[in-house]
Amino acid sequence: MKIPEDLLYTKSHEWAKRDGQKIQVGITQHAQEELRDVVFVELPEIGKTVKAGEPVAVVESVKAAFDIYAPVSGTVSAVNEGLTTTPQLINDDCYTTGWMYTLEFSDEAELGNLLSPAAYAEQLKSGAA
Repeated sequence: MKIPEDLLYTKSHEWAKRDGQKIQVGITQHAQEELRDVVFVELPEIGKTVKAGEPVAVVESVKAAFDIYAPVSGTVSAVNEGLTTTPQLINDDCYTTGWMYTLEFSDEAELGNLLSPAAYAEQLKSGAA
């Protein structure tokens, strides 16, 4: 299972990549494997303000639909428009071309609530998925 070392993770299987005052967000390899074939992605609107743990986007697969949660509070500053026409980018590479949205975070302290790569790997091993 691929768990990039340069990312932070949530217990609900989102990843966050920090770039200054912004984080790029997507779902982990574990999550996309559980979903299997992604057929639709509902992205948030740019400018939307969200709180940590709040549903921000929806990913639908042939299996089911799942909410995607904000890892931290902030304002949506960008979305991956490519997912609207090619949602399977999430299955192709969830960590690069399959990113979902970018947040300008409002509280840097909330980043401390996210999991390190090692802690996320441990969560997966313990079966707390």
